[in-house]
This record gives sequence, structure tokens and C-alpha cells, in this order.
Amino acid sequence: MDKIKLGQVTAPVGIRGEIRVYPYLEQTRFSDIEKLCIENGAPRTIEKCRPDKNLLVIKLEGIDDRNTAETLRGKDLYLPEGADLDLGEDTYLVDQLIGMKAALEDGSEVGELTQVMTRPVQDLYEIKMPSGKSFLLPAVRQFILSVDLEARIITVRLPEGITEL
Repeated sequence: MDKIKLGQVTAPVGIRGEIRVYPYLEQTRFSDIEKLCIENGAPRTIEKCRPDKNLLVIKLEGIDDRNTAETLRGKDLYLPEGADLDLGEDTYLVDQLIGMKAALEDGSEVGELTQVMTRPVQDLYEIKMPSGKSFLLPAVRQFILSVDLEARIITVRLPEGITEL
């Protein structure tokens, strides 16, 4: 299995080595994670983790000052190899979704999922149509009918007029 990307460091916080992280999972899922890896580094223990609006502030073992935290800006965070993460039903990692084809219930192609924007209320899926134009689709059961990871197809129901916005 590929490495599971959990988020990306956006900036240091304060002077004690904390980092602000853009999570690719729901914030609450981070409470189940004990260790993570920075890029290809060794696993580090999460000493503290707290929400900060739609981001997280994380204190990692061995990152104890702002200068060290600054070197992490823009780096990806991964689940350590061999660690288990139960995502539960209808929860997917961003990396699993990117590149999937979006299709209507009748099988006609809508486009390709190119980006997932994590928001506090709901995620938004950016779908690029064959014409090159993109639109944002709220990731809610009303519009996302099924996700088939094996076939790499998301079956969607589009709200009227969404592709014209």
C-alpha cells in the first residue's frame, strides 16, 4: 500500500516548535494517531494536537523551537508504515480520490476529480469537465451517491445549474 498522506505543514506556531497543519482527514481522526512521519523521515510521536479553525496545531517530538518548525513549512505528513488507520464507512483519503472519474447515475462521464477542499462544514470536490471548465461539488450524500475505489469512479447527482457557475 502507498504511504497515507495525512496533511501538510503550513507554518510554525509560536516559539516552542508547534506547527500548523492543513489536514487531509477530519480533525477528530488525528486523536487516533500516535505517530506520524515528515516526508521520508522517521516516525515522530505527536505530543499535542489541537484544532485551530479548519487547521490543526501539532507539537511533534524533537521539534522544540520555531527555527526547526520553520524548516517543515510545506512538507507533507504521513502515517508511519505499518500503522493502522480505521477510516470508517464513507471516509476516504484525498490521495485515494484525486484522479477518479465522476459519472452520473446513467454512467455518462461528468469529468475528473482534481482537488478536494477540506472545509469545517463539508468537503468540496473540484471536478474538471472534458471542456476544461471546473466546478465545485459539495461532498454530501445528496450529491455523492457512491465511491468505487477499485473502479476509480465516483457516481454523482448534480444540482441543477452547478456546471454553469
